[in-house]
Amino acid sequence: MMRDLLHESYTAMRHNRRRTALTMLGMAWGIATVVMLLAYGDGFGRACANIFANFGTKLVIVVPGRTSMQAGGQKAGNLIRFTQDDIETLATNLPQITHITPEASKQASIQYDTRVFTWGVTGNDPDVMSIRALRLEQGRFYNMEDQIQRARVAVIGSEAKEKLFSGRNALGERIRVDGLSFEVIGILSAKMQEGNDDINRVVYVPFSTMSDLKDTHYLDSIWFTYLTPEYEELGQSVRTIMATQHKFNQTDRQAVQVFNLMTQLHQFEIITLGLKVLMGFIGTLTLGIGGVGLMNIMLVSVTQRTREIGVQKALGAQRRHILTQFLAEALTITFIGGVLGVILAYAVALSVGRLTLYSAFAKNGEAGDIRLIIAPGTLIASTLILGAVGLISGMVPALRASRLDPIEALRHE
Repeated sequence: MMRDLLHESYTAMRHNRRRTALTMLGMAWGIATVVMLLAYGDGFGRACANIFANFGTKLVIVVPGRTSMQAGGQKAGNLIRFTQDDIETLATNLPQITHITPEASKQASIQYDTRVFTWGVTGNDPDVMSIRALRLEQGRFYNMEDQIQRARVAVIGSEAKEKLFSGRNALGERIRVDGLSFEVIGILSAKMQEGNDDINRVVYVPFSTMSDLKDTHYLDSIWFTYLTPEYEELGQSVRTIMATQHKFNQTDRQAVQVFNLMTQLHQFEIITLGLKVLMGFIGTLTLGIGGVGLMNIMLVSVTQRTREIGVQKALGAQRRHILTQFLAEALTITFIGGVLGVILAYAVALSVGRLTLYSAFAKNGEAGDIRLIIAPGTLIASTLILGAVGLISGMVPALRASRLDPIEALRHE
């Protein structure tokens, strides 16, 4: 009996090919919209993650300031200064830290041949490469041996290389930094750069060598990366440790500023989640329109086949058999429409490629643009939405068909 009913369902769809095709098209358009909107939300989230990854995500920057509150008998307005002792204190008391470096920086005159520029020079430990997510394009980064020997070596940014050397090879050449000669041992890959940001013009030198250019007893800042998900607690721990070390009130945010990139990343993750929910809701509404079309067509089909339903019931078909017949027909239309819609979504995603976002106002910002990459999670969510819409749209006509009185149905003309 069940096989016969499913065959009847298939025959009915073949008999009304145009109507069935148009209904499938509506469902395909709806599911394609859902998939593409969810893919856009995923692409936006991935773009934001790439932007933060350009600078390092689990990164904390600790900058000394001036106290604004009294503490321990000391009046407000005291200048906080970091030294190497603070590096050791943080590394000892925070086992979550994976890499840590002091930083001392200044604006310096950079000269090669007749070309002279004023750029930032920063002295750090070799760990700065991991901390700042720096990538080498050529050569090598300075190491602990260079640090110990106070070697006058430099790693320069991609834009610095272009402006100083144009198309020539820079490795092994010597540049002058405030009149002192440094050997170029490495060229960094280009990083995302907004506006007048000079991130690709920075010259990196060993921290020990930086003392030849300025007094490095007092640090400009401390940078470190960590491996704990409790980033808010970590920031508070840093403030507490530094407050104990320098005798200021730990609630005084002007004394020491703690910048954690995970805070901004978390905010963008909330925005991305809200965008995904909005996109999914809009897509579901669009798919719902297709579902209404499916329900309408199936109700028309029930009306046209009322007498046929009466005959089936007279021959022994039960309510569940009629329900299954019409529900199977609706779900078949939904399934085929869904497959076509997913194929359409993939075709659109591949043809669209990259949607401009971060590269509109940042150099080398292509990684921060949106790409409609359809993830497995997107397909699962879209399938669940499609199944719910198809089930609801098919259930109403199927219930109506199953509840028809056989005598009244046989009288129907």
